[in-house]
Amino acid sequence: METPNWKQQPHRRYNPLTREWVLVSPQRTERPWQGQVERRPEAAQPPYEPSCYLCPGNARAGGARNPAYTSTFVFENDFAALRAGTPPLTWNQDGLLVAEGEPGLCRVVCFSPRHDLTLARMSVEDIRRVVDVWIGQYRELGALPFIDYVQIFENRGEMMGCSNPHPHCQVWANRALPNEPAKEQQAQAAHLAERHSCLLCDYLKLEEQAGERLVCANQWFAAVVPFWAVWPFETLLISRRHATALDQLDDAAKTGLADILKRLTTRYDNLFEVSFPYSMGFHQRPTDGEPHPEWHLHAHYYPPLLRSATVRKFMVGYEMLAMPQRDITPEEAAARLRGE
Repeated sequence: METPNWKQQPHRRYNPLTREWVLVSPQRTERPWQGQVERRPEAAQPPYEPSCYLCPGNARAGGARNPAYTSTFVFENDFAALRAGTPPLTWNQDGLLVAEGEPGLCRVVCFSPRHDLTLARMSVEDIRRVVDVWIGQYRELGALPFIDYVQIFENRGEMMGCSNPHPHCQVWANRALPNEPAKEQQAQAAHLAERHSCLLCDYLKLEEQAGERLVCANQWFAAVVPFWAVWPFETLLISRRHATALDQLDDAAKTGLADILKRLTTRYDNLFEVSFPYSMGFHQRPTDGEPHPEWHLHAHYYPPLLRSATVRKFMVGYEMLAMPQRDITPEEAAARLRGE
């Protein structure tokens, strides 16, 4: 089987998790213009910001006040996108105008009382406390009878719509399985049925054999620039032991997750010389009471930066109307993240 010239020839790559394609055009990196130039993100932050609604002891919208917390802190989102009391009513007009009520819950998780930290700047011990909170939230919210999926995600940086630099993430709990996890569930279930093996277990073996897209790894997790990556420096964080969700990690693996999160985010910061912007989220087993052996715990990192701290990437034109397209190959992106 002849291998295409990944470095020079246009080609498309298949994503087995979503069953979609991405166009790769490495020759376009020779263009003189490579994206919109922005100001450098995020000036240095103080350890405590009196006007920050996430810092300890400060007031939030609606009159609530944060306790003087000293570690992690979880609270119900003051502007929740989902509400527990929403009736799950269905409206259907000829199968063409269809809507459903979507009950759910939204929470905010503060990683630290320090306003000036990020995961890259936190200790592994402190990140491990965040991992424990994530697991607790997954179990607690997933146990509710009207919740079938728990989405843990972090938006970092103004470029990603995060107006507050205080280290935090969100947890949204849905009644229905959202679109992206639903695609991945179908693909993983089909792979298991056809090959009697796990899709991401099989994929990770190939990546570890190749090595060229591997960014960093420890005994429990590996971070790769996926073969089918859409964003220029997108990464996929995969559990090296088959686990369907965070709640199946043992004590050592929880610390291993904290360690790999610090390693990966530090590599992003080193590459771009700033606290880099991204959207990150865990994909894991739905909480509908089924075992879901097809699921494999993983997290996606989607940073929009193209080649420096001042150039960003948008989905426009062909990408909106046809398919995603990228210029930097996954192999080149992984090499840069490794510092080569």
